[in-house]
Amino acid sequence: MRAVYFKNKNIELIETEKPELSEGDALLKVIIVGICNTDIELHKGYYGFEGVPGHEFVAIVEVCPDYPELIGKRVVADINIVHSSYSGDPRHAPDRNVIGIANHAGAFAEYLKVPVTNLYVVEDSITTEAAVFAEPLAAALEVSQQIHITADMRVMVLGDGKLGLLTALALRIYNPNVLLVGKHADKLAIAAVLGVETHCIESVDELSELASEHGRYDLVVEATGSENGLAYAIDFVRPEGTIVAKTTSHKPTSMNLAKVVVNEISIVGSRCGDIGLALSTLEHGLIDVSGLIEAEYDFAKFHLAFEHACRKGAKKVLVRM
Repeated sequence: MRAVYFKNKNIELIETEKPELSEGDALLKVIIVGICNTDIELHKGYYGFEGVPGHEFVAIVEVCPDYPELIGKRVVADINIVHSSYSGDPRHAPDRNVIGIANHAGAFAEYLKVPVTNLYVVEDSITTEAAVFAEPLAAALEVSQQIHITADMRVMVLGDGKLGLLTALALRIYNPNVLLVGKHADKLAIAAVLGVETHCIESVDELSELASEHGRYDLVVEATGSENGLAYAIDFVRPEGTIVAKTTSHKPTSMNLAKVVVNEISIVGSRCGDIGLALSTLEHGLIDVSGLIEAEYDFAKFHLAFEHACRKGAKKVLVRM
């Protein structure tokens, strides 16, 4: 089978064997994959990654010895795989593997194997192009599962990248006054059409003025993709307020901890979320993700797709197998 292989900041298209199934696994034939900022960071050296990336995908179950009724079904998957009897949250199991990120081959391949317990069947009413957003949408919705959000809170999302857009749309379900701040008018317009208040800046130098104009927020979600994002977010959150950190960067982060201590600011890390909740949100039409798709490429043109996804301000780039 064909697969993409990352090694030493290079991208290779390789021929390899189909995955061999272990007990409890299903063999999936990949339909479509989204290129995530995490994939871009892995290519740059995050985690010292080497292997087949890709974790935002929709696939067809081709082989499933334990649950043959799943054969032919469209599925997405929780990317965290736990092999032990760990009783806590599987997203934080110390021995977990992560599809396309840590010790488990990902979906930029014609086939991959996934434990059946990680699979979620996609309802017929959800398009394949929408279902590919299940994993990042789950991550966006996770903020609402970590923080009790009320309608009267002042909520800001900092950063209009793919995850920032999804997070603003997700929080808009719980709070009517979400403000999304970013640098790209076209991307902000997507959120504005769907009811999110937006503010466009040309450079980060404008953030201090923006903080003076808008005042402080109860909740600031940092989704800038920049190692400096937390430092920017601190200037917007009120004393005893909360920052939710979404950025993962291969570069080190620095910030003024004195402000965090003196103002008693809470900082909450936020990663993966509930795939079932994301699918339900899509099924009931609570979020329209169609405007977030910028381009789609055939797998044979993966290099061009990845180059496109790396452009500043790019929205979601999909790769069809």
